[in-house]
Amino acid sequence: MNRGRGNLIVLLLLCALMVSCGQKNGAAEQAAESREAKQLLQGVWSDEDTEAVIFQLKGDSVYYPDSTSMPAYFKVIGDTLYLGSSARYHIEKHTEHVLWFKTADGELVKLVKGDDDDSDLSAHNKAQILSLTDVLKKDTVVMYEGERYHLYIAINPTKYKVTRHTLNDDGLDVENVYYDNIIHLSIFQGAKQLFSRDFRKQQYQQRVPAHFFGQSVLNNMDYDSIDQNGFHVNVSLCTPGDASCYLIGHTISFDGKVSTQLLEY
Repeated sequence: MNRGRGNLIVLLLLCALMVSCGQKNGAAEQAAESREAKQLLQGVWSDEDTEAVIFQLKGDSVYYPDSTSMPAYFKVIGDTLYLGSSARYHIEKHTEHVLWFKTADGELVKLVKGDDDDSDLSAHNKAQILSLTDVLKKDTVVMYEGERYHLYIAINPTKYKVTRHTLNDDGLDVENVYYDNIIHLSIFQGAKQLFSRDFRKQQYQQRVPAHFFGQSVLNNMDYDSIDQNGFHVNVSLCTPGDASCYLIGHTISFDGKVSTQLLEY
């Protein structure tokens, strides 16, 4: 009797396990990427009204016509189009030559697929990595209590990349890549060097919010003033393509010591 009851319990557990696995497999299949939909989407897609090229879907990638947006991965799951790492769009209509989907703000985008002889965006898509700074060197001469001082500021673009997601003119989330900078400051009194140091974005990480820091670039340094405490220079840490900046002040004393304070956002 006990053995029969034990076998029954084992059987019920096995059935429950099989049902659970079946549900999980069904959910996995439902969430699986649609390779058929991806194949139908291959091609160059243009705005239905203006005929302007919006993007090309080729292989697993989406390519944009502008020179600053990076190619990104795309996929289709159910009725959702995924572009890049985070953007998703609800598909309203999808055939071999027609694609309608809604942007995050609810705007309906209507696209049509071009002919086979349309330009291949992927063939010439070499996304441009941007630099925010135009002026790379600044020389400033100041007089204080009869002494002449010379400040050299050099803004040096690096190969360190900062990525930022923005909306393009078509309301699509695209990824832009920018080069970060290292800024060098030297201060001389005549031929005597009082100060020389490189300033990097990482030294300001504890002074700005984490979400801002991750998408920011060390943008600029400007001389501000001189007084009994030393030389005052301001550094700006900015979000590319946005007006958001933090202004950080440095005071360099006449014996080369540095103090730092957050001035404004």
